[in-house]
Amino acid sequence: MKWSEYFIPTLKEVPSEAEAVSHRLMIRSGLIRKIASGAYTYLPLGLRVLKKVENIIREEMNKKGAIELLLPSLQPVELWHESGRYKDLGEDLIKFKDRHNRTMVFGPTHEEVITDLARNHLRSYRQLPMTLYQIQTKFRDEVRPRFGVIRSREFIMKDAYSFDRNNEGLDKSYSKMYEAYKAIFERCGLKALAVEADSGVMGGDMSHEFMVLSESGEDLLAHCSSCGYAASMAVASCSRLSLEHHVRGLASNMERLKEVDTPGVSTIDKVSAILKVQPEEMVKTLIYVADGESVAVLIRGDHEANEAKIKKYLKCSELAMAGEDVIKESTGGPLGFSGPVKIKIRIVADNSIQGMVNFVTGANKKDKHLINTNLDRDFKVEEWADLRMITDKDKCPKCYKPIKIERAIEMGHVFKLGLKYSKAMKAEFLDEDSTLKPLVMGCYGIGVNRIVATAIELHNDDKGIIWPEALAPFKVMIVPLNYTKDIVCETADKIYKDLSEKGVEVLLDNRDESAGVKFNDAELIGIPYVVVVGERGLKKGIVEIKNRRTGEVIEAKKEEIVNKIPA
Repeated sequence: MKWSEYFIPTLKEVPSEAEAVSHRLMIRSGLIRKIASGAYTYLPLGLRVLKKVENIIREEMNKKGAIELLLPSLQPVELWHESGRYKDLGEDLIKFKDRHNRTMVFGPTHEEVITDLARNHLRSYRQLPMTLYQIQTKFRDEVRPRFGVIRSREFIMKDAYSFDRNNEGLDKSYSKMYEAYKAIFERCGLKALAVEADSGVMGGDMSHEFMVLSESGEDLLAHCSSCGYAASMAVASCSRLSLEHHVRGLASNMERLKEVDTPGVSTIDKVSAILKVQPEEMVKTLIYVADGESVAVLIRGDHEANEAKIKKYLKCSELAMAGEDVIKESTGGPLGFSGPVKIKIRIVADNSIQGMVNFVTGANKKDKHLINTNLDRDFKVEEWADLRMITDKDKCPKCYKPIKIERAIEMGHVFKLGLKYSKAMKAEFLDEDSTLKPLVMGCYGIGVNRIVATAIELHNDDKGIIWPEALAPFKVMIVPLNYTKDIVCETADKIYKDLSEKGVEVLLDNRDESAGVKFNDAELIGIPYVVVVGERGLKKGIVEIKNRRTGEVIEAKKEEIVNKIPA
């Protein structure tokens, strides 16, 4: 491809709205242009990279026996009511009424559609196992689209769905996709960590996220460099052995429970300041409503509650913080002053509270707190569990070495859905024993756009993108210095022709621009190999080849250039 015949609108200035490195470079290098918040046009260079990613995904999925199809973006809302997920997606779900007054959904994901297909066509055990996948545009009305295509309202995903007879079959299908994902990310030049994850609104019993460490990541993960343990913050285990108990006195020397004034002060930090105690010497009482029942969750003052863990422990379908009326009814006191003493509702406590002595809690009265509160003497706890967020002060739950909390970008997510959708939507097959059984399902998603952006986040310098070769829009860029000179023009054209005939993707910068402009653009768009053709070198019969990643420059005879480009 010749630059003068192509469309590559590079920019010198850094876009003001771009926060992440990848966002800035994708705009400056002419890969994308924003049309609305969370919606982008992919320009020719960007589309070439997207297609590279898609082809890698297809090759690895096909190797594992998955079969490609294409499901519709438009989905009837009845399917979402049938699965029970309509409320779960809430305002993220983009929907409209068509001319027949029927509510339609722009698909944010396709579990409902694929389950509907399966229940109509996978009727016998002889058709199983089967894994179907697609590469499709998805739509979610994100509250705050950001970081360019890392979090957008319209995005491209590969999603696959496996169907098996039983859990043993699901284990095999899950393992195949897990291995396929490792191969995909490795080929894309990404070092992805497979971390234990929360299934969220997707449902199911097990899931793993594939995460890439990056400062631009919106997710946090906990990982251990000693044993390799890795988990998302939603499920990372907090080891009891790593707890530091903060006590005020000895258990054998409990002080008298006392009610103190805390006028207009209810937050941990403010109560801590007014009572001159540390947050870790306090216990906060959080009132939740779990499937309609009130429950008090006790968390140490310096810790954060983990609602994913709480929901899993309580085995509830819906979990929400209680409103003022429910808090008043449950504790007898107002919002902000809840405590465990004398309340009549179920109490569940985080493990970190065990061993605490003479701690501070709410008094269930306006502007009042209790000091010298003690377990067993002042209130009882029958249920203990890991209910909090892990911190960088915790130890690894597997090897008890230090744990790291770092930002990361989620690249993919795999789920063991089990019977969640097949039972709700009556997707059944006739098994070998002539009985009807629900299909056992798994689902497996990859963010295609995110792979592109994450590759840039990891591979760049102050001059621009440094593409992994597998994703580069072109492998070679020819930069003729003064293309108007016959010898330069003829040599550049000959190299371009020879490389093209060899099957090398090559871009010839035949613009009437200065050498500086051409070199800057070459480094900005990040083509792996730049061939420099200049009069001075041609007088000696040579041209230069520059490696974008290493910066190494080698000289080669112009006749040998085709063989000097790495295969």
